[in-house]
Amino acid sequence: MSSTALLSQELPALDYTATRERFDETWRSPLSTLLGLGRAAGADFVEFFLERVNYISCLAEDDAITSISPRLVTGAGVRVFWGKGDCYVSTNDLSFKGLKVSLEKALSILGLSLPNPQAFIPDLNLELLRDYAVVQGKEAWLPQCSSMQEMGDILLGANGHLNQIASHVQSRRAAYFRDWQEVLVAASDGVFARDIRLTQSVGYSLLCAEGSDRASINKRVGATSNPNFLRAWQYAEDAAEVAESAGQMLHADYVESGNYPIIMANEFGGVIFHEACGHLLETTQIERKTSPFAEMKGQKIAHENLTAWDEGLSPNAFGSVDMDDEGMPVQRTLLIENGILKNFLSDRAGCIRTGHPRTGSGRRQSYTYAAASRMRNTYIAPGNFTNEDLFTSVEKGIYCKKMGGGSVGPTGEFNFGVDEAYLIENGTITKPLKGATLIGEAKEIMKRISMSSQDLGLAAGFCGSISGSIYVTVGQPHIKVDEITVGGRSS
Repeated sequence: MSSTALLSQELPALDYTATRERFDETWRSPLSTLLGLGRAAGADFVEFFLERVNYISCLAEDDAITSISPRLVTGAGVRVFWGKGDCYVSTNDLSFKGLKVSLEKALSILGLSLPNPQAFIPDLNLELLRDYAVVQGKEAWLPQCSSMQEMGDILLGANGHLNQIASHVQSRRAAYFRDWQEVLVAASDGVFARDIRLTQSVGYSLLCAEGSDRASINKRVGATSNPNFLRAWQYAEDAAEVAESAGQMLHADYVESGNYPIIMANEFGGVIFHEACGHLLETTQIERKTSPFAEMKGQKIAHENLTAWDEGLSPNAFGSVDMDDEGMPVQRTLLIENGILKNFLSDRAGCIRTGHPRTGSGRRQSYTYAAASRMRNTYIAPGNFTNEDLFTSVEKGIYCKKMGGGSVGPTGEFNFGVDEAYLIENGTITKPLKGATLIGEAKEIMKRISMSSQDLGLAAGFCGSISGSIYVTVGQPHIKVDEITVGGRSS
């Protein structure tokens, strides 16, 4: 039946038979019909997001596997825009009837009504299926991943090695997860795109104790697009790093609170830029008017030596995707150039409500969330200084080698713990310190990042926001912050 001749009253009798075990070309007809129905009801824009997930995690504690957690999920979400308002409804029922019910519910919430029985449903011309999974051979990934037996063997071997080289061990963990996801996006602007993502992460958590002294150190690595990721894990190298850091911190002196210049290490040190500044450049914050940078595009918001990017293109990086969760191919977005704010991160809703162009940044945890503007791989770019330049510029300060957890307020106030820190005196690292917390405000700290080294490093991370928890990369080279408040013990 041609959709150009389809009447609204004929919809209940339709029985499409789309392929259930994969999202392919057979989904074109039902989704095209439903998108046309949404437009006929008066919606400005309609989008369907379909998802299948095959997830498993494995945890080794000391010398035993204590948890294996698989999860299989299938679902879909429909988003309807009318003016600057929108509504999102999700469902586990991927039948034509189930998707139609979800669409009707979203329309009704916005006050839109289905067309009368004699109304024609417009013919929606979707693009040829843009299938990244087929073009890049991603359909072979899942069978090539490690089996449950192999997961357990590798984690137990890694934990055993850590026990051999670490001292004063109280507990040790090795944890791994594999997240395989197939997605299909169909929208009333003609988008029709499919992708498969494979995200994996593995790491250590080590707690050492002697007397009243404690030291807790974590190390996690992650990647996308590599079925052999776990097999290739260099756990001996990571174990040596974790054991050495725990040993240094176990009997370290407590830092004295005060204002110091600091040098932050590369890789995960970028979590502060991600949290304290990156979120403020997402249009979700611009919409809420909670970002101090909302009206500062083209103005100086950081030190002239600072340039920062967000992109989804770095091979195997934790935040890399070929398309975002709205079907837009990802790109590289220049956020800050020599201190000048150049761009914001925008999804479809952000574009509609703020006018900032989409940047391929519409991301979500799963089909139960509407997409929102989110970061991908976000980092401070390499600068013109060497690490030696950074250290020799500090008479007395703190070297923050490993960052811990923290919190950020809605307008950029932050505090972050430092898991591994050292005192710098006259340009030289002299002794380990513990108990340091970095406290500041994004708008001020950005102007104090005066030096960036050339050793850019990226690290896997997890980011929570209004569209759930997603995989991201944080990163930077070694950087110098001229002054920041360091919480510790009073002198």
